Amino acid sequence: MALQYDLIALDVDGTLLTDDHQLTSKTREAVREAADRGASIVLCTGRAPFSVFPVLEELELTGTIITHNGGATIDSDTRKIIHQYEIAPQQLEPFVDYCRKNQVHYDVNTAFDMMVESLTPEVSDMYSKFHASPSVLGQGASLPQGLVKFTVFGSKEVMDRVQEEWEKWPSSLQTIRSGDFFIDVHHPEASKGRALRQFALSHGIDRSRILAIGNYYNDISMLEFAGCGIAMGNSPDGVKEAADVVGRSNAEDGVAYALREFAWS
Repeated sequence: MALQYDLIALDVDGTLLTDDHQLTSKTREAVREAADRGASIVLCTGRAPFSVFPVLEELELTGTIITHNGGATIDSDTRKIIHQYEIAPQQLEPFVDYCRKNQVHYDVNTAFDMMVESLTPEVSDMYSKFHASPSVLGQGASLPQGLVKFTVFGSKEVMDRVQEEWEKWPSSLQTIRSGDFFIDVHHPEASKGRALRQFALSHGIDRSRILAIGNYYNDISMLEFAGCGIAMGNSPDGVKEAADVVGRSNAEDGVAYALREFAWS
């Protein structure tokens, strides 16, 4: 059976993994089959590299990963940065001040390091699910150079309020909802779609030969760039509307079914 796409871009949380952060055997087998047939598999995620490496190992894959929602593209073999979009620390000062004033948890990220001001048991438990171990900067610490992402975490109700308020700000940075409980702040040019485009150009892959699968608003740019963009069945309506196809949910091995239906014939 002929492979229909040379490059397959996969979101991780809510797409490749179930809601309890598990990779099912059916999904793993389908991704492995795509790779064995010759497709380049690129994980495109809001996660940091150290949170992606365990998923890569479970899939028995190596190569390029697009992390921090396109903020940093990484070679997983050498652990080197291929490209990143940096944020100046002073650009984040209004966001930090807001979080301190409103007691909203946040972390700041360079390509490989995650830092927080404080850790509660609830927050520590959240990070453990993503294989993340942030270092504690301490209250009032200054931000380092080389930042690529600022993330806030809280209940859906809190994140809805934060999103509504931040969308009114005249900021030089972009904010994007990466999950019900997360909002990310990036360089204005950072996105999964742009990073995927850079990867495709560097490897001579036409966008018509790219299949992308995702489930949330931070996936829209790559779904729209790919020759075929598939939204998971558990996606919000806005994501489904941006996709070419709507598949099954991550609780129904949606990635496995999408690959077997569209990636080869």
